[in-house]
Amino acid sequence: MRRSFAVQLATLILVCTSALADGPKAEYLGSFRWELDKKWFGGFSGLEVSSDGLSMTVINDRAKILKAQIKRKDGKVIAIIPDKPLHLKSGTGARLSRKLADTEGIAIAPDGSIYISFEGLHRVSHYAAAGSAATPLHRPMAFRAMPLNRSLEALAIDQDGRLYTLPENDLDDSGQLPVYRWEDGKWTNPFSLAAKGKFRPVAADFGPDGRFYLLERAFGVFGFRTRLRRWDFTETAALREYTLLETTHGTHDNLEGLSIWRDKTGRLRATMISDDNFMFFQRTELVEYTLTE
Repeated sequence: MRRSFAVQLATLILVCTSALADGPKAEYLGSFRWELDKKWFGGFSGLEVSSDGLSMTVINDRAKILKAQIKRKDGKVIAIIPDKPLHLKSGTGARLSRKLADTEGIAIAPDGSIYISFEGLHRVSHYAAAGSAATPLHRPMAFRAMPLNRSLEALAIDQDGRLYTLPENDLDDSGQLPVYRWEDGKWTNPFSLAAKGKFRPVAADFGPDGRFYLLERAFGVFGFRTRLRRWDFTETAALREYTLLETTHGTHDNLEGLSIWRDKTGRLRATMISDDNFMFFQRTELVEYTLTE
């Protein structure tokens, strides 16, 4: 892995700044640049890491899903070994067409089945397995009215099997981020989250601590910025918001996937993956931070 001096310096400044902050925070652990000479490779927007940190399931925004083994040394990623990718299917069992294949978020249920959120035709679908036909969940009017290419990027599932999603750029009447919950066969909007600055949601996960983590992105002329916030969710409210991480422009690439897990030392980790948009000047990287509780 090669990282420019500017990126290293920006990361050092970030870590030093975080160390001075009160409350929970994120500490940079490392980055791994993943390269593979395959036509399908790239565009990764969804990520789930196994509980031991040694494997992952990823999706890209062209409806490819694959599992991969993660090789580590002293806890840091040193290699990624992918399995053969599968192309997601529609409800009829046919390969998803390009028009319907803008896959964004992934959440794996306790039974191993998979939920995936989509932009384009804004929806969430359930898959019994990666190669099975889709079972689309009901689409409420709120989903149908979301703007093109600015909808359901973030998807997470809690310990009770309830799904949560929120749009990338579709604020409610109060200027906040509406949270949608799937439970008992329907979507509801139990509460919203504060929208702050130019950051917009791109991924979410519930950690083993039961808290909700939200990965957000902002973009400017000098590159991407990343923010990671967390809350305690109740039935009707999001409480105790903390900003764990907020980077400067260009610290990382376009981080769009998030998975929270606990390593063998007992520390929480946030693993994130970047979407290179299939552009030669961007990179696919796996980025990890440890989180204090």
